[in-house]
Amino acid sequence: MAKTVYLCFSTDIIHGGHIAIIRRAQALGELTVGVLSDEAVAEYKRFPLVPASERRVMFENIAGVARVVEQKTLSYKDILEELRPDIVVHGDNWVTGFQKPIRDEVIEILSRWGGELVEFPYSSDEKYREIDRRQRAELAMPDLRRGRLRRLLEMKGFVTAMEAHDGLTGLVVENTIVHENGGAHQFDAMWLSSLCDSTAKGKPDIELVDMTSRFRTIDDIMEVTTKPIIFDGDTGGLTEHFVYTVRSLERMGVSMVIIEDKTGLKKNSLFGTEVEQTQDSIEHFSEKIRAGCMARRTKDFMICARIESLILERGMEDALARAFAFTKAGADAIMIHSRKKDPAEIIEFLEKFREKDPTTPVVLVPTSFNSVTEEEWKRRGANIVIYANQLMRAAVPAIQQAAETILRCHRAEECDAMLMPFKEIIRLIPEE
Repeated sequence: MAKTVYLCFSTDIIHGGHIAIIRRAQALGELTVGVLSDEAVAEYKRFPLVPASERRVMFENIAGVARVVEQKTLSYKDILEELRPDIVVHGDNWVTGFQKPIRDEVIEILSRWGGELVEFPYSSDEKYREIDRRQRAELAMPDLRRGRLRRLLEMKGFVTAMEAHDGLTGLVVENTIVHENGGAHQFDAMWLSSLCDSTAKGKPDIELVDMTSRFRTIDDIMEVTTKPIIFDGDTGGLTEHFVYTVRSLERMGVSMVIIEDKTGLKKNSLFGTEVEQTQDSIEHFSEKIRAGCMARRTKDFMICARIESLILERGMEDALARAFAFTKAGADAIMIHSRKKDPAEIIEFLEKFREKDPTTPVVLVPTSFNSVTEEEWKRRGANIVIYANQLMRAAVPAIQQAAETILRCHRAEECDAMLMPFKEIIRLIPEE
C-alpha cells in the first residue's frame, strides 16, 4: 500500500521550483497538496493575489495530485491530525528562522504515528525571486490596492492599521513583522492622519495643509509600499468638495476615507469640550455621505462616518442615533471615538450597536483607551483598530534626545549609542 504524503503551498503562481518539489513528493507516495488559507498567507507573508479557492483549482489540475485541501493556519497541527500522513514534505528553508517552531511541532506530531518529515533544498533561483518582486509590484497598483481593505475585512473580520506620514514611516509599517510561536504578526493597513501629516510639516491640525499637499503624502507612501491606505478626511469639507475628494482618493488607490460629523474650522478631538466644536446635524452629514457614495466609481472604495458624540459629551443615545442614520445613508463603516482612558463607553456602544447591526464594520482608535487587546476588541464586535499617532509620538522624543545630547557634549560620539546605523535604514528602502 502506497504511503500518504502531504505538501503545503502558499504561492500565487506555480513555477518550475514548485513543480520540481511536487514531482519529488509524488515519488514518495500518494500526494495531498495543502493550500494555505488567504488569512494565513496575509498574516505572515503578504496579501495573496490569487484567492485560496483559485489556488486550489491550480493544484487540482496538476497530474498526479490525488487531492487538494485547505490548511487554515500556518501551524500544521489540525491538518496533520485530520489526515495523519506517513510523510510531510517541505523545503529546508524552515530549519532555522521564525518557522522553526512550526517544523518542530510537525516532527513531534508525526512521531505519534511513526510519520516522517522529508526536506528538499529550497529553490533560491534568481528568476523565482524576480517573480516574487513582480507580484509585490502588482500589489502596489491602485486597482489591486483599493479593494484590499474590504477583502481583508471579509477574509479576517478584523484589521489593524498603523499611522504613516511619509515614505520612511510607510516602509516601517510595510516591513515590520513580529514572529512568535512559529507565526507572524504585522499591520494590515496604513492610516494617513491629518494630525500627523500636519505635524510632520510643522503646521497646526486645523485643515491648514490642503488636499494637494496631503495627496503628495499619499503618493510618497504609495510609491514604496503595497498595503491598503485609510485616509483621514477630517470633516470632508463642503459636500460639493467632498465628492471630488472621493473621486481623487479612489483613483489613487486609497481604500477608505473617514470623515467626522463636525463643521467649521477643525479642532482636534483630543481637546474635546475644552474648545468650542460644532457637531454637524444628522441630516446634513447624512447628505454628505450619500453624495460621497454617489460619486465613487467602484464598490471597492469605502466611506466611513466618524461620530464625535462621545467626545463632545452628547451621550450614548445621540451616538447610536447617528450611527444608524449614517449607515442608512450609505456609510460602509462607523468609527466611534472617545478620549476617556476607561473603555466602558466604547464597549457599551459596541454592545448596543451590534444588537441592531451585526455586520457594518466598526472602527476604533484606541489612543486613550489603550489597555484593551486586539483580541478582545474583535470579540466585542470591532473590525478595525487604528494606531493613529504612535510613530510620530515615538519619533519626536528620540529626535529631541539626540539633539540635546550633541548640544551638551559638543560632539556626536555620545549620541551614537541611541542611533540606528544608516546602512540599516538604507536597507528599508527598496532599490527599484
